[in-house]
Amino acid sequence: MARVSQEHLDARRRQILDGAAVCFARNGFHATSMQDVLKEVDLSAGAVYRYFSGKEALIAAIVEEVLGQVRAGFEEAALSSPPPPPDVLVATVLGRILATKEFLTVDGRPAFPRLVVQVWTETLRNEELAAVLRDGYGAVQQTWGRIVQAYQDTGMMRSDVPADHVARTMMAAAMGFLAQQALFGPVSSEILQDGLRALMSVRDLPDGEHRVTTGGSQLG
Repeated sequence: MARVSQEHLDARRRQILDGAAVCFARNGFHATSMQDVLKEVDLSAGAVYRYFSGKEALIAAIVEEVLGQVRAGFEEAALSSPPPPPDVLVATVLGRILATKEFLTVDGRPAFPRLVVQVWTETLRNEELAAVLRDGYGAVQQTWGRIVQAYQDTGMMRSDVPADHVARTMMAAAMGFLAQQALFGPVSSEILQDGLRALMSVRDLPDGEHRVTTGGSQLG
């Protein structure tokens, strides 16, 4: 019997993960059965169970992979000195991840943002999955903390705000952008970049004064 190459094994595992991701994005975790996954990937039960013990293992693998991709993208940026500015960094990493998953669709729309929202929902009732998500989130947060520290060390960012606060905010921007895509449809990550750049351009006025220009008048 011919030996199965590692390349073949990796491709088969990828096929199963991608098929499961589409199923979960389409119907949610609870409404999706292993039979649904088997039908989606067009494989036998034995072929799938060779790689994953069941639905929970599939869910955990998908979550860990997504978090790993996010962490790797930001860690690569953290090695730059200085790192790219936040608007470029967040939009680039998020755009890259969305691009690698764009072939996964549900009803003609990208499946990945819907999958992410399904994951967040499931963590509210699944403590094991919640633990996986917390660990991944914590790792990404630490990476962002190092990036913010680099901004502050080079004078790119004010130093009187804790790095952790900035890290949480930038992660929230990325998570919110994904939620909008799941709810309202896909848009370019350049929109996120433009919005962050505009927010970054806001300047504090003397004595804590703030003005908003609207309709040609100033409110202060």
